[in-house]
Amino acid sequence: MSYKIGLLDQSPIYEGDTAFDSLQETINLAQQAEKWGYTRFWVSEHHHTKDLAGSSPEVLISYLLAKTQSIRIGSGGVMLQHYSPYKVAENFHVLSSLAPGRVDLGIGKAPGGLPLSTKALQYGTINDGKDFEERLSFLHSLLENKIDELHDLAGVQATPEPPEKTENYLLGASEKSAEIAAKFGWNFVFARFINSDDDALEKAASVYKKEWPTGRFIVSVATVAADTQEEAERLAGDQKIYKVHLESGRSVTVQSLKQAEVFGKQSGESYEVTVHDTNIIAGTAAFVHKELTQLHNQYSIDEFILHTPLKEKAGRIHSFYLLRPTNVEQERNEEYVS
Repeated sequence: MSYKIGLLDQSPIYEGDTAFDSLQETINLAQQAEKWGYTRFWVSEHHHTKDLAGSSPEVLISYLLAKTQSIRIGSGGVMLQHYSPYKVAENFHVLSSLAPGRVDLGIGKAPGGLPLSTKALQYGTINDGKDFEERLSFLHSLLENKIDELHDLAGVQATPEPPEKTENYLLGASEKSAEIAAKFGWNFVFARFINSDDDALEKAASVYKKEWPTGRFIVSVATVAADTQEEAERLAGDQKIYKVHLESGRSVTVQSLKQAEVFGKQSGESYEVTVHDTNIIAGTAAFVHKELTQLHNQYSIDEFILHTPLKEKAGRIHSFYLLRPTNVEQERNEEYVS
């Protein structure tokens, strides 16, 4: 296989389950992903939701590192707008000191929740007025231990210093995000399951490869695999995503119309909601990998992060099992032998 595959798990809480059940499922999936040959396993950050248990990726990552042996574990991602870059650097230096060579730091620009939870996250903290790129710049300097001598915080270090640095990724869904990742020499992950516009993907891939040709270009895709094409399409259904366009120019993607309306009302701004099809690659394992290969060839994608947005627990796990990299290699070896 000419590309690598990782998994994104948002720790969904299924009907009848608790957060405990959800997190146990995440632990089990990480362990299975390691056995199945996946390259990395990432967990997400979402706030004030009854549907997802993953609100603190740093805490969950530490537990998953202890429960696995070799697979890379990371954040998909930490929402930097809420936090001190210094504390983020310290957290991931500790993680990388606990498990050198296995920690991925993924940074996201989105809020990871509704305006109310954003206010709660920032309540009682000092708003330094820095925008995302300034925060990312400071975080990058801390991780590289290269604070400019003219900076107000010249001389500060994020300790402990790990034996091996984290792999760093900027998560985004636009050409601008790709430009920022290239500017700091970070790997870049395009969230195709959020922005299904392949024109945007093409522009992001082009600018990133041009500005930072040695960086790893990853695309996170929504996939559903099943034993038959018909079953996969049934499981995938006709899913939609909803974009809230605020008067200030910001836009946020959410998973339901209800969330979109609540977000708009909590923002305190005039807003508009648009509905978009979710671009899910659904089919047999062979069909999904054929589609991934086509994307890989067209956009020079180094790796895919699979996200499977299913409401059926068994179908989700089976989908990851069918798409496992070891299965693909086995099939190709059998073809070669025959």
